[in-house]
Amino acid sequence: MPPSKDDHALVREMLKEVLTGREDPEGFFAICLSVLGHRETYSMFPTLIKPLSTANISVHSTLTLIYEEYFSKTGDDDLELALALSLMEMEDQQLSTQHLQSEVRTNQSDQFRLNSASGFTNKDTKTKHNDPQNNNKAQTKQYAVKESTNLMEDQTSNQSEKPKSAKSRRKRRKGTVSIIGLPGSPSASPPVLLWFRRDLRLCDNPALNAALEMGAPVIPVFIWSPEEEEGPGVTVAAGGASKYWLHQALACCCTSLNRIGSRLTFLEAEEQSSLRTLKQLVKETGARTLLANALYEPWLKERDDAGIGSVSHFTSCCKQNPGPAIGVPLDPPQSLPTPACWPQGVPLEALGLARMPRRKDGTIIDWAANIRTSWDFSEDGAHARLDAFLRDGVYRYEKESGRADAPNTSSLSPYLHFGQLSPRWLLWDAKGARCRSPKFQRKLAWRDLAYWQLTLFPDLPWESIRPPYKALRWNTDRRHLKAWQRGKTGYPLVDAAMRQLWLTGWMNNYTRHVVASFLIAYLHLPWQEGYRWFQDTLVDADVAIDAMMWQNGGMCGLDHWNFVMHPVDAALTCDPYGHYVRKWCPELADLPDELIHKPWKCPASMLRRAKIVFGETYPERIVVDLEERRNQSLQDVASVRKEFGQFVDKRSGCDLVPLPPRLVSEALGWSKRDGEAAKEGKQFLLPVITRMEFKYQRDDPDADAASNPYNAVLKGYVSRKRDETIAFLNQQDFTASVMYEGAQRRERLERDYRRMEGLPPPPSARGRARRTPTAKDRFSIVPGGVVTS
Repeated sequence: MPPSKDDHALVREMLKEVLTGREDPEGFFAICLSVLGHRETYSMFPTLIKPLSTANISVHSTLTLIYEEYFSKTGDDDLELALALSLMEMEDQQLSTQHLQSEVRTNQSDQFRLNSASGFTNKDTKTKHNDPQNNNKAQTKQYAVKESTNLMEDQTSNQSEKPKSAKSRRKRRKGTVSIIGLPGSPSASPPVLLWFRRDLRLCDNPALNAALEMGAPVIPVFIWSPEEEEGPGVTVAAGGASKYWLHQALACCCTSLNRIGSRLTFLEAEEQSSLRTLKQLVKETGARTLLANALYEPWLKERDDAGIGSVSHFTSCCKQNPGPAIGVPLDPPQSLPTPACWPQGVPLEALGLARMPRRKDGTIIDWAANIRTSWDFSEDGAHARLDAFLRDGVYRYEKESGRADAPNTSSLSPYLHFGQLSPRWLLWDAKGARCRSPKFQRKLAWRDLAYWQLTLFPDLPWESIRPPYKALRWNTDRRHLKAWQRGKTGYPLVDAAMRQLWLTGWMNNYTRHVVASFLIAYLHLPWQEGYRWFQDTLVDADVAIDAMMWQNGGMCGLDHWNFVMHPVDAALTCDPYGHYVRKWCPELADLPDELIHKPWKCPASMLRRAKIVFGETYPERIVVDLEERRNQSLQDVASVRKEFGQFVDKRSGCDLVPLPPRLVSEALGWSKRDGEAAKEGKQFLLPVITRMEFKYQRDDPDADAASNPYNAVLKGYVSRKRDETIAFLNQQDFTASVMYEGAQRRERLERDYRRMEGLPPPPSARGRARRTPTAKDRFSIVPGGVVTS
């Protein structure tokens, strides 16, 4: 079948990409072969590139060379070339006195090397990067694998870097043509290993685009090493729900690669070492380059940002210390050159990411059934959810993001965690939307703040940052923990949120605060228990973000939460009409709106009609006196702060946190040896944000929460608009009452004056105020009996 006009238009469009430097010549030639076919390319290609002989001689000569090499080679020529290369490598191995190393690029432009077990050479082929016309491109390539979320960088410095609109990028992504890659690169270059980790996407993938720029066959691989993922300590980095999402995301990523003529090779780490597996893979494939986007967990990659404080202080530090520009989101590739021989991998199921438990009778417990029906795990699903949010939910996000009964949040966190949606793509689309929510853009910086904290405090997932709070007395009743985990606390809002978490692997940020406050402030259970449960049940489980938020909720992080969510009153904000509770706690569906969040206050007759029996159809409350337990929590904090007074600033009342030795060494310019000595010497203490009620409680540790003027318990509100209306009406009522009191005072003074002077009393009103049916407003009140016509 001859190529259509659309095929010719596509080829001409891609030729423009070559001229602008966004497509390399070998990739363009591969597209021509795939779209036009072997015969048409052979006959039309010289005519197609002829205009380049005057526009860009260098590119024209490169394309001509590729064309001649490809159509002049035969099978014997390929065999002869392979034998010659093999002999050259054997000579190099005999002459070499040391093991040469394989180049590995990360997203921070750092070039580190893996020792090669096979002793292969690393001779860089002379490419177009030596051409003076391509110096800028070579520089871009060096930094192309950087995937940063330094969200505060100003992007308006260069008009030439202005991105395409989000709508046009989405159209191009959706209109991507499935083009089958070449069986091998025309230049017969050694293959490039593309190591997928948490960047399971084709759109805006810097490592993928850098691999295409290499002009060699690309071998995408995924290596699973659970021990390396877990890292030191109790991080629970790979929980059950998270691993299930990873399994589904890998399957979708594999399908996406198949559409562009490639495939994803799955490997299990040999002896739990990804490095050992990579060495074996390099030996098997003959690859000389490995490309990967970096990970930021301390045990996976060091990260060297610095700063102290909360989100606002962190973002201001980003402005003061700007990094490289974010750049423009990258379009997905339309094809990938494939190697002549693929490495041996294992089936995705062999990694055990989605393994389900079995009962004693052999039947499978499919705990992920609801997760499957609740999510689209593909990259297209991520972009569809983003588009839907920017069309609808973003308009309510600024003031109504806490609502659990409405889809006002983006639900993009799992896609961001596994790299199915790049932060850069999300940021550009959010900035390009009609409604730009500053709150939404600000929350994107939480990821960077969390990973910065995890880098400075590697023990963040299991050890409190503030020393006094390590001595807090916690409840040891495991029954309370089990009830909280299963959504059987007797408090409908908490139970609904925990059941949603178990069934779908997700809940919005407001309800996460509610259940965390209930666990810590009312059940007195340690925050580490909540962190571990979230890590195991959230599909977006992220070590850095969860650890930071649970530390803050547990009163021991760098940034104290300045609020405590009440398990009943918080429902006024997130579920004022009970729809959320009715969905996840259907046994309470027949209760009225005003009592559905406190069913223990329902009359017995109402409970009978709703068929609710406490302890049978719905659990009893595991704690009853919330105020007493809240007072106890506050007094426990005050006692440990008093006991460890050396970690409390006597002037400001703020908690003092020891600075990490690494940060001290970098700030003072110490050497590594001096830094080791600093660990054993005097600590550097820094005051951090501390909740005002804790400062007030320091003077009277036994005072209750009700008497504390800075009581942090939120009572909830239906909406900010409702609050503003109530405040306006209160102001009007106050003004009216002041005017009424003034009138009453004047009348009283006049009566007293008349009585003292012996004058007759003032005349009374002629009639009572009544409604006037003839007035324009039939509900208006005309005082004094005056009738308007």
